[in-house]
Amino acid sequence: MFRLRHMGNGRWLYLLGIVAVNSLLFQSILVTVGNAPWSSSLQEYHKPRDNFTSFPLLDSAAKSSIHNPLTVNGPNYINYSGFSGTVKNVHISIVSDETHLHKLLNGMKNHTQSSTDAFEVGRDRNGILRFPEKKVDDKNVSSEFDGDGNKNNNLVPILARKNGNAVSANEILKMKSETSTSYQLVENKNVDLSEAGTVYIHFQSPVPTNLTHQSSNSSIRSSLKQNGSADSDNGVSTSIPGKRKMRCELPPKSRTLIQEMNRILVRRRAKSRAMKPRWSSRLDREIHAAKLDIMHAPMVTHDKELYASLFRNVSMFRRSYELMERTLKVYIYKDGAKPIFHQPILKGLYAAEGWFMKLMEENKYFVVKDPAKAHLFYMPFSSRMLEHSLYVRNSHNRTNLRQYLKDYTEKIAAKYPYFNRTGGADHFLVACHDWAPYETRHHMEYCIKALCIADVTQGFKIGRDVSLPETYVRSTKNPLRDLGGRPPDQRPVLAFYAGSLHGYLRPILLKHWKDKDPSMKIFGRMPPGVASKMSYIQHMKNSKYCICPKGYEVNSPRVVEAIFYECVPVIISDNFVPPFFEVLNWDAFSVILAEKDIPRLKDILISIPEEKYLSLQLGVRRVQKHFLWHTRPLKYDLFHMTLHSIWYNRVFQINLRS
Repeated sequence: MFRLRHMGNGRWLYLLGIVAVNSLLFQSILVTVGNAPWSSSLQEYHKPRDNFTSFPLLDSAAKSSIHNPLTVNGPNYINYSGFSGTVKNVHISIVSDETHLHKLLNGMKNHTQSSTDAFEVGRDRNGILRFPEKKVDDKNVSSEFDGDGNKNNNLVPILARKNGNAVSANEILKMKSETSTSYQLVENKNVDLSEAGTVYIHFQSPVPTNLTHQSSNSSIRSSLKQNGSADSDNGVSTSIPGKRKMRCELPPKSRTLIQEMNRILVRRRAKSRAMKPRWSSRLDREIHAAKLDIMHAPMVTHDKELYASLFRNVSMFRRSYELMERTLKVYIYKDGAKPIFHQPILKGLYAAEGWFMKLMEENKYFVVKDPAKAHLFYMPFSSRMLEHSLYVRNSHNRTNLRQYLKDYTEKIAAKYPYFNRTGGADHFLVACHDWAPYETRHHMEYCIKALCIADVTQGFKIGRDVSLPETYVRSTKNPLRDLGGRPPDQRPVLAFYAGSLHGYLRPILLKHWKDKDPSMKIFGRMPPGVASKMSYIQHMKNSKYCICPKGYEVNSPRVVEAIFYECVPVIISDNFVPPFFEVLNWDAFSVILAEKDIPRLKDILISIPEEKYLSLQLGVRRVQKHFLWHTRPLKYDLFHMTLHSIWYNRVFQINLRS
């Protein structure tokens, strides 16, 4: 009897052991899906197990390891130390694009109205998804999530995957489109929304072949327009509701119109602000003698190559140009490695700096090998290649670019005595990228800057700096391809514009004039392709006036394009200093309007008498040669005009040491 009772107890203990093992096994399974009742250390990290990836634990009463229930291919994810959130499972429906994402979030918000256990979806001032605090075991749980590791209280995290990498909620909502990337979200149907606390979103990449970039962008754009976002030029919104706009997206705080620019030029011609050299030089005296000679230039009565109406003072210009050819010597620093230095870009939007670099370094007439014989010193870097080589995409940080040029400047200042002698006043640079004013600030402050961004609000100094024409070169072998246009009497269109909606001004132009008048051909961005480019060119050749509004920056390649196709440019850009402002009379071949005049644009243009229009169009054809690149430079062409303006401004800004 005792033996049977002992055997019964053994079986009973055996059954209890099985139950205990199963209980422990069941609890371990609950831990895997994030519902375990027991806790672990806040600092504890778990290595990925099977197809799961672990993340840091919450600072709450219930701390447990978090595994991503949406992961299909766990090893493709990375450990993301900036992630933490309330441990809850979420049901997410199939999301085909960003439009559907907003519908999903709105649905979650509506769900909260009927469920006291769910969180309400909202956004903070940075556009990041937020949920209010939820009590767990009578203790407030403060969720944290930020792609940069910064705390955002009450923020429920979104775990995302983009090309195999975890990204933050900020990036999801910004939805910055890349030319080779579109987005699609996928589902997990295994959990219930009533337990929502943490939202997991999984980006699927690559995009299916039937989802084109253009159609994806359209869905993104339409979705974000409904949420109050603004379109960028590439068709994808990058602004977030409530986010502070960038400077280039807002009107300027101050405005300098062309009349005030003329007054500034006169004042600065009368009094130089350049630093006096630390020691005197024979070359300085040569430049000063040239200044006196130019100021007393003989009157030009007739010149077959120059037209007096195009210049502020044609006599001074011609004498200055003659003295430049006879006197000027330039030393080009050999310091600096490719591709940032000595490697010109000859095609595209920033071709102006590349063509000048190429032709200057090939020149044997102005260039000297001995720096002691030079009047001016050229620092041959490409602002476009600087951005291309050093800028970290989407970092929004350009300090390393400026530091690179600062190190270069300090290097040549330490190696040679010339920069320190004048503080850089006899040094010059030629740059066309939008960031050039920022990159050259402070350490190149007193140099002569030939810039496409000739913006008086960004430090452009009238009378010292040179407004460089922004030229869009389509063919490096033949930069003069398609040159010219129709005669004035064969231009049936009053005004033409087509282009991306950069900045704040162009949308205003389209709002007032797109599809409003048949004589005003005002369009948005034209579709890509060769046929579209040819149509754009033909529109310019067929129009009397070509509208040149500012984009993100004050300059526009349309100014030179209009001259190239013999269309009178209508410049609409407050604070923009027109190219070669120190020598050219822009009233002779262009119309310059204030931005506030856009609503009256047609009235202003039709009020110009026919005789005045014919004079302007003739001026465009005569000034055209000053805006052309040649593979071998010609007298008075764009290369020589740029070099002359640099020389001319140095002549009138030089200070001699007593």
